[in-house]
Amino acid sequence: MSFDLEQTLMELLINAGEARSHSMSAIQAARQGQWQQAHAALEASQVAAREAHKVQTLLIGLDEGVGKIPVNLIMVHAQDHLMTAMLCHDLAKEIVLLRQEIFSNGI
Repeated sequence: MSFDLEQTLMELLINAGEARSHSMSAIQAARQGQWQQAHAALEASQVAAREAHKVQTLLIGLDEGVGKIPVNLIMVHAQDHLMTAMLCHDLAKEIVLLRQEIFSNGI
């Protein structure tokens, strides 16, 4: 099996960035009362995060917990992006639901 660490980390970064971007789009759609669009963006965020998580799981498996994969600044940056994207998704989900609740209650 051929393995390109740099390419794999770029895939992790791209998917994590896409997940975060969709989460922010969900918040913007909710601000405008576009609930279907907000929920679609949240789903797209979840799909991108799953793809990023698959890459992370691959890296963990290849490392086997013994340091086979070198930890460098790009690796740390990619992991940071994934964790930030996951947190952003969780918060966006709550913000969308809160905005929808407030809107439906006429507050």
